[in-house]
Amino acid sequence: MFRPVVFAFVIATLAGPSLARPLKPEQEARIQPAGKPEHCISVSNIRETRVRDDSTIDFYMLGGKVYRNKLPQSCPQLGFEERFGYRVTNNQLCSVDIIHVIQSPPSIPGAACGLGDFQPITGAPR
Repeated sequence: MFRPVVFAFVIATLAGPSLARPLKPEQEARIQPAGKPEHCISVSNIRETRVRDDSTIDFYMLGGKVYRNKLPQSCPQLGFEERFGYRVTNNQLCSVDIIHVIQSPPSIPGAACGLGDFQPITGAPR
C-alpha cells in the first residue's frame, strides 16, 4: 500500500540580515551540556532559534529546554543571514537533515548545510 509522505518546509527567520549573535566569552563559559545528544527534535516544539555563528545554532524549545546544534562543517553566510529553512517528515528535525541558508533580498536559497546532533544545554541566555 502506498502511503504519501508529507513534507513541511519551514523557514526560521529573525529580523532580517544582520551579524550573528555570538555570545560573550563569559556567557559561553556558562553553557554546559545537560544530558546526552539527541538525533532529532520535534519541530512543533521549537519556539525560536538563535544563530550564533556559521556553525552553531541554538534551538529554544517550548517548556524552556535549549538544544545546541554544532554543524559538522561551517555553513557559508549562516552567521550573517541568521535565517535558514529545512524540510522535515514526521514533525522531526534530525541530524541527517539539511538546512538551507535564506539569503535576502529576495529571500533566495543559499548554501545547503548538514546538521549535527542536538545537544541539550543549560546556561544559554534568553
